[in-house]
Amino acid sequence: MTFRSLLRHEAILALILALALAVLAVDNERFFTAANLLNQGRLLTEVGLIAVVMTFVIVTGGIDLSVGSILGLCAILIGVFWKTLGLPLPVAIGLSMVVGTAAGFVNGLIITRFRVPPLIATLATLALYRGLAEGISQAQSIRGYPKWFFELGQGDVFGIPTQLWLLAIVAFAGFFILRYTAFGRATYAIGNNEAGAAFSGIDVAKTKLWIYSASGFVSALAAVVFVSRVSTTRSDMGSGIELDVITAVVLGGTSIFGGRGLVVGTLLGLCLVQVLKNGLALSGVRGDGTIVIIGAVLIAAVLISNFLSRYSGD
Repeated sequence: MTFRSLLRHEAILALILALALAVLAVDNERFFTAANLLNQGRLLTEVGLIAVVMTFVIVTGGIDLSVGSILGLCAILIGVFWKTLGLPLPVAIGLSMVVGTAAGFVNGLIITRFRVPPLIATLATLALYRGLAEGISQAQSIRGYPKWFFELGQGDVFGIPTQLWLLAIVAFAGFFILRYTAFGRATYAIGNNEAGAAFSGIDVAKTKLWIYSASGFVSALAAVVFVSRVSTTRSDMGSGIELDVITAVVLGGTSIFGGRGLVVGTLLGLCLVQVLKNGLALSGVRGDGTIVIIGAVLIAAVLISNFLSRYSGD
């Protein structure tokens, strides 16, 4: 490993994560236990699933603010399809994921076909999808799911929470596609220079449509995990989750200007945010104090990374 590679943002973030783990473990004996860490794994899965694909979105220079609303819409649709319409639960889950994927496709269509900036397009659909969720639910929650359904959000396989295996599969797929495939290279090319990518033969619109559709798909998948974990369905599920997702991705080193980012960095950023939330809560720090500390860590990590990147010539 060269000195230059040691200065990569991901390496710096891994060092900060290790330091945070050490400090919090010393501060509170309940923090660094298998039970607590595995429980935190359960809690970060929904954000992690969406963050993997959000890495692709931001690498292209885009943004998707509607992921939380898609999660909420798909969550309520699972209950409506199953309990109100009387469909088998597996069918209800499948249909809700189709709706989530379609919602992501609509985002991509608005952005590519009508040339609406991603920030504006997904801000509008954030309100649209959340409104649909609230209108469909009529502020009613749905409960009474069968026990087998809870295995996804509350069960474990070989002592590891079931949803963490799912996150591992999605993360590995995202890492491989972004790093080692033509689609991943096209994603980076679009983020670096969209016009240049188009002139080089890359179908920019098609690539973006796939990415935003995938964002809708993983948001729907996160909705399934969320409902399974909390045993109920509400239309307000996922409110504000887009901020946690974007924080993890940006903290992980993905440039908001596009063209740079790794799924590994996103996962490190995700873990650091969750570790800080949990560790500070156990230490008695209130919610607003936690937000301030996470914000300070985000700024510090970005500044340190930019400084060392300039120093190393990246």
